[in-house]
Amino acid sequence: MDDLYAGFAERYDLFFGGFDKHGPAKVEFFQRLFEQHGVKTVLDCACGTGSDLCLFRRLGCAVRGSDISPAMLQQARRNLAAAGLDIPLRQADYRELPQQYDLLFDAVMCLSSSIDHMPDETEAVRAFASMRDVLREGGLLVLTQGTTDRQWAEKPRFILAADEPGYTRLFVLDYLENGGSRYNILDVLRDGEKPRLAVWSATYARMYLRDDQEKLLRAAGFSRIDFYGSYAFEPYDKTTSNHLITVAVK
Repeated sequence: MDDLYAGFAERYDLFFGGFDKHGPAKVEFFQRLFEQHGVKTVLDCACGTGSDLCLFRRLGCAVRGSDISPAMLQQARRNLAAAGLDIPLRQADYRELPQQYDLLFDAVMCLSSSIDHMPDETEAVRAFASMRDVLREGGLLVLTQGTTDRQWAEKPRFILAADEPGYTRLFVLDYLENGGSRYNILDVLRDGEKPRLAVWSATYARMYLRDDQEKLLRAAGFSRIDFYGSYAFEPYDKTTSNHLITVAVK
């Protein structure tokens, strides 16, 4: 199986301004959420380079991370070692979590549009059911993504994601006729004598927006599902929200 993130994992954290960079609103969101629901154990099942693992550990949780990408896990190990953190990592497909973990968690995270890698609704339900099966009763599944109903309606072609002294990141989006999309990431890196261009692309067969997620989460056995448009717990609005944050309770 090819690793989609091979050759990109080392640059991935540029999107967030560097490893373990979290705005105060995000930190407060998870702190309040964990306090309200008694979250002490967390599995980040698409942990990528490990940035959010650091956040959850610093909020006082026992944390584990998994990802299907060896390249992302390798970068996560480097990042965690540099941060002085020892967090267990495992290569795993989030559609098969009960085969990988014999314990139940207070919360499972699937962040940064990771669910959109599922090729169809059948596989998305399989993924959600897998995540539910490793949650205790009353446990939380949290999803986040920047692709929203607003973006899908407006269909911007170019998005300037970051413009810093050392790099510029541009998203170039292709909207496919079958309802999917292709994200092309163009990085202009200014870390040498002259700028250089690095490119990465990913094709998503489906983009799971608010109503899609609700239908599929209910099919997977979740009954209480809340949707927010920002880390300030603002209700999600299809016409204005720039983020889709989903919290489902087992």
